[in-house]
Amino acid sequence: MEDYAGPVSRRDPAEAVSAPSRAGRRREAVLDSVLATFARFGYQKTSLSEVARAAGVSRPTLYSWFEAKDELFRAAVEQSLSRDLAACERALSDSSRRLDRRVLDAFDHWAGRYVGPMTREIPVLIEASPELLGPVATAAPGRFERLLAGAVAEALDAKRARAVTQTLISTSIGIKHQTDSREEYRRRMTVAIDLILQVAS
Repeated sequence: MEDYAGPVSRRDPAEAVSAPSRAGRRREAVLDSVLATFARFGYQKTSLSEVARAAGVSRPTLYSWFEAKDELFRAAVEQSLSRDLAACERALSDSSRRLDRRVLDAFDHWAGRYVGPMTREIPVLIEASPELLGPVATAAPGRFERLLAGAVAEALDAKRARAVTQTLISTSIGIKHQTDSREEYRRRMTVAIDLILQVAS
């Protein structure tokens, strides 16, 4: 006779993953709000209490996820950059679309969403904190450059593709700091991409 293991659970198997999924989504939402909070007050002046208040979670909940402010900041930046790069990769790999449209969308994901009075502070905050971020501060921009160069190389040889890629990135940086809206950034990048690709091809 088999040992009695107690009553059979009638719980839906989906419920077994729903709790961790909810916790994971909540953690992601907190990280989404973190960069804006740090950008508003600056890294040094931002306390974990302020972050918890802005994110709508208790301090004990925040401390259960992150032991220190630098760990929280690093996780928020890594999540943001990871999403940006994934969106760029999707845009650039869609070979059913014209190259110039794919390049524009990639730049929009990488830089366009950070255009504007408040969002402009986030890249400045990231760029000013390389010692806090470690390798991610250079790894993510390097990854974006390689993704872009790979797409541009579909139309040009590798050497010219690299030169065009670097020129486009430099152009994007300039336009990002000269525009006040994402729409204006896209409009000016459209002109720049068309001209640079046309000249290079």
